[in-house]
Amino acid sequence: MDILTLDLPGIRKVASGKVREIFDLGEHLLFVATDRISAFDCILPNAIPRKGEVLTQLSDFWFGKMKFVENHLVAVDFAAFPEVLKPFEEQLRGRSMIVRKAKPLPVECVVRGYLIGSGWKDYQRTGAVCGIALPAGLQQAEKLPQTIFTPSTKAASGHDENIAWDECVRMCGESVATQARDLAIRIYEEGRAHAAGRGIILADTKFEFGILDGRVILIDEVMTPDSSRYWPAADYRVGISPPSFDKQFVRDYLETLDWDKTPPAPQLPADVVAKTAAKYLDAYERLTGLKL
Repeated sequence: MDILTLDLPGIRKVASGKVREIFDLGEHLLFVATDRISAFDCILPNAIPRKGEVLTQLSDFWFGKMKFVENHLVAVDFAAFPEVLKPFEEQLRGRSMIVRKAKPLPVECVVRGYLIGSGWKDYQRTGAVCGIALPAGLQQAEKLPQTIFTPSTKAASGHDENIAWDECVRMCGESVATQARDLAIRIYEEGRAHAAGRGIILADTKFEFGILDGRVILIDEVMTPDSSRYWPAADYRVGISPPSFDKQFVRDYLETLDWDKTPPAPQLPADVVAKTAAKYLDAYERLTGLKL
């Protein structure tokens, strides 16, 4: 079934994000990935079939591969969920995970390996990305000389804002900021290497980290098509914005409309919904080698 919103009678919902519904289970939290999709910081009215399953199962895959970093995952198999959730199996199976409670860092940990998106716009304007100077003459979508860490704020509404490293340190503390940066770069580079072996380029991604008992741990989602820019390697060309497995397809469609990028967002045509769903599934199956 497609799920756009979700309430679980008798279980307290503590947050409703752009995609996830979060419920309090006492010691743990329940994260449920809906089939909502957002673009330009607006939630669209359409469901993207099976999107929530892709986000959850792909995150579980990456959590399992990144053994060097502690994460918040407790259970993703519905058979291991507590009895109180059993009446909601149809809504929860495949798209939900039980996680440990951690205090999220106040920054998004963005890692870039290619010059694209807001980074490309920043470079064209300043010759740098988020204050990090880059060589002259780089082209759109070109691989960067080295992976860069470009943190941003987490805006409660509107757009996240890129911040300098010094501001990240001020917000998180030097030790925590350094741990998050180093872990983010390592996870990205290992994920990029795995994706390359599957014929996919991981151009950039963003991570969330939290503090649990004084330790920095990986939380939320990991290298999904919602949080990452994935390109098919066979179609990659320097100098153009490559086709992607992520929601760039939806953004490109919306750019053709006379819409000012403020709510309410317009309905997506059935063919855009179907093609987007297919892209998410294709990304999952290529990256994991599994069928959803």
